[in-house]
Formats: sequence, C-alpha cells, structure tokens
Amino acid sequence: MRPRYPRHIVQFSSVSDTLLNAQREFRALELGRTDSVGRFSPARFDLAAAEEDGTLASVGSTYSPENDVVYDGISRAGVRLVTFAPVLKHGLFPLAEIVEALLEIGVEGTSGPVEIEFAVNCPPRETAEFGVLQLRPLGRIRYGPEPDLPPAARDCLVCESSSVLGHGMVDDIRDAIVVDPHRFDRARTRDIAQAVARFNAELSAARRPYLLLGAGRWGSADPLLGVPVTWDQIAGARAIVEAGFADFKVTPSQGSHFFQNLAAGNIGYFTVNPDTGDGFVDWEWLAMQPAADETELVRHLRFDAPLVVMINGKSHTGRVMKPSTVNSQVSTVTLKSEP
Repeated sequence: MRPRYPRHIVQFSSVSDTLLNAQREFRALELGRTDSVGRFSPARFDLAAAEEDGTLASVGSTYSPENDVVYDGISRAGVRLVTFAPVLKHGLFPLAEIVEALLEIGVEGTSGPVEIEFAVNCPPRETAEFGVLQLRPLGRIRYGPEPDLPPAARDCLVCESSSVLGHGMVDDIRDAIVVDPHRFDRARTRDIAQAVARFNAELSAARRPYLLLGAGRWGSADPLLGVPVTWDQIAGARAIVEAGFADFKVTPSQGSHFFQNLAAGNIGYFTVNPDTGDGFVDWEWLAMQPAADETELVRHLRFDAPLVVMINGKSHTGRVMKPSTVNSQVSTVTLKSEP
C-alpha cells in the first residue's frame, strides 16, 4: 500500500487474495506476567482475543463463506480478518495523510528516501493517538559494473539462485559457517543460534569474513521456521544463504531491520528453494569438507583458496563458486560497464 493511494492494496484485490494474505492472528505482550521485562517475548493470539478487548473493530473485516464476500467491519457473523479497512477505506483516522506527510519531512531532512515505524492507540469513542517510533534513511544499492555470469558447471558451484539481493563480486571469503539440513533440529534452533554467534565472534575478531549457509530463515521470530539469531550474531557474514526444507518453502527474511542491514553492508543474500526449481546448495560437497571447528549442529569450514561470490543485482541472480574451481572460472567473468 502506498500512503498516497490507501485504497490500492494489491494483496487484497480479490476475495481469494484477501483470504490468502489477511492476518488471522497477532502477537502481544502479556503485561500481567511477573517475568523480568528483559525476558518477555510476544505470545500468539487469535483474532477472537482482539475482538473481545475492542481492538479488532478498528482494523477488522469479515468474510462470509455463504456469500463469498469480504465485508468491511466486524458487525456481521463470519470469519474475522485484519484488513485495516476501517482506517484505509473509511477514514477512522487519517493514517495515509499522516504517513505521507512524515515521509515527505523525512525525505527533506535526509535528502533521500526514508522508512518510518509507528504505533497507534485507537481506543473506542476517543481520539486516536499516532506516535513515531523511528525514522531512518533507506539503504540504497549503488550499481557499479555489472557482473556477467557465464554458464558454469554445477559441480563448480557451492550454490546458485535467481532470488538474490546485493551486487558485485566478493573474492576474500575463506571461511564458511554451515547449518546442514541433515543436522538441523527444529527443537534446538536456539542452540544453533548460540553456536553460530560463537563462530561469528571468533571470525569477526580475526577479521575473517565468512559465508553463512543454513536451512530455514535466518533471524526468524518463530524458532520452528529457522534460526532465531539477532543481527549482531551474524554481522561478520559477507554473504548469507537461506535454503528451504523439503516440507517448507523458505520466504526471504526481508523484514525492515534485516533488509536495512543487508543494504547498508552490501551483504549478498541468497534465497534457495530447490524443490521449486529456485537454485540449489551442494550440501553433499559441504558435508565432505573437513571442519576447522564444529559443534553437534554447526560446522565451521576453512579453505586455502577463496570462495567467490558473484551477484548481478539487476537480474537478481548469483552464485558462490567452490575454491578448487575459482581460478578457471573467474577468468571468464567480465564486468560490464554501465551504459
């Protein structure tokens, strides 16, 4: 949704799209708990809880299975959905206008595009409150010479993908931190995160950039879907690979903070889902490499020759080449000048 056109919401353009994309649950802090504040984590709730406390009325819609129609508001019986229709379509308060004005102020103040985070308190029959939490410039990818990636034999590559963020070539990576899908244990993803953090700290202290590869989503809020690392626990990576499971297609971790860090650091970011034909990772080759260090769940590999990461930011394609094939393959890579 663009603030200037609040009614043009592509993901809600049809009933089927709305049912596919609309939020059905939410996360909230349980303020009645007596835990230390630092140990709080949001709990999941269904929309019945939001309707009961009056929050859903400001953002909800209702799907009628009998009529196959999504109605704005929650006055009817049916399936509750979060569409923000009362705000965006019926002007419960001028959200679009406020956001548009703040973005213009941000652009004027920073001389470039910005993003904002905000929170709204909208109690029934009272004036809504809008609070700005954070405003920051958007990272911008500056396209230099365009890497021309000629065809390469599959056995020369660690991985390849057509869903890649970043641009250019990195040729100083001689370390890799690997979470092999055969070792991946969804019940122990927090242990995986701690092991990755240890290797990251050691390599960062030694000023050794590395390639990070793993199954599931990096930085996932749901430990069952990936490894719940924080950014500082993987900040030494020069390229990151997320690979899907056989029973789960991974979606890119392009949340606001994550994407900001990727863009600011020009860190290569690969999404691989081989079961849907989107790239591959040579896990067998990685498993055959001797480990410089390892835990039960995570391996640290070190190579004599560099792994070379090549990304074409315009076509969103990229590859990571094996050390033994780097010399012969890099000689065939050219950099196209911008027209």
